[in-house]
Amino acid sequence: MADSRVVTASIGKDNYRTEVKTSVHSLYADEPEEVGGKDSGPTPGDFMRMSLASCTAITLRMYADRKKWDVEKIVVTVTNERDKYKTMFQCLISISGNIDEMQRKRLLEIAHACPVHKVLSNPVTVNTEMTIL
Repeated sequence: MADSRVVTASIGKDNYRTEVKTSVHSLYADEPEEVGGKDSGPTPGDFMRMSLASCTAITLRMYADRKKWDVEKIVVTVTNERDKYKTMFQCLISISGNIDEMQRKRLLEIAHACPVHKVLSNPVTVNTEMTIL
């Protein structure tokens, strides 16, 4: 099933503060001061890492709840590195609660089933068009 929700980003002349909107939410992206921004919001790369971290956490919470496992808290930390040929994401998942080794292994498998993980793990195509306002 395709995710057909629309996100719009709008930037004026205020370096590099960008309003990002969904159908019901609005927030700002920006760049750090050292590259000319005002650091008034997360960077686009931060949003990408936040997407993977939050999707992984939500997927794990849904699974643990459905299985009625005693999971108190899930913390997902995401970093990434780039080289000339690829981008590598590192996810560190910390779980508190009363789970055994079998449950821990299953949750690690489920983490790879999060929709954002699937998108980032497969070839991606971006089609871009331009219009004049």
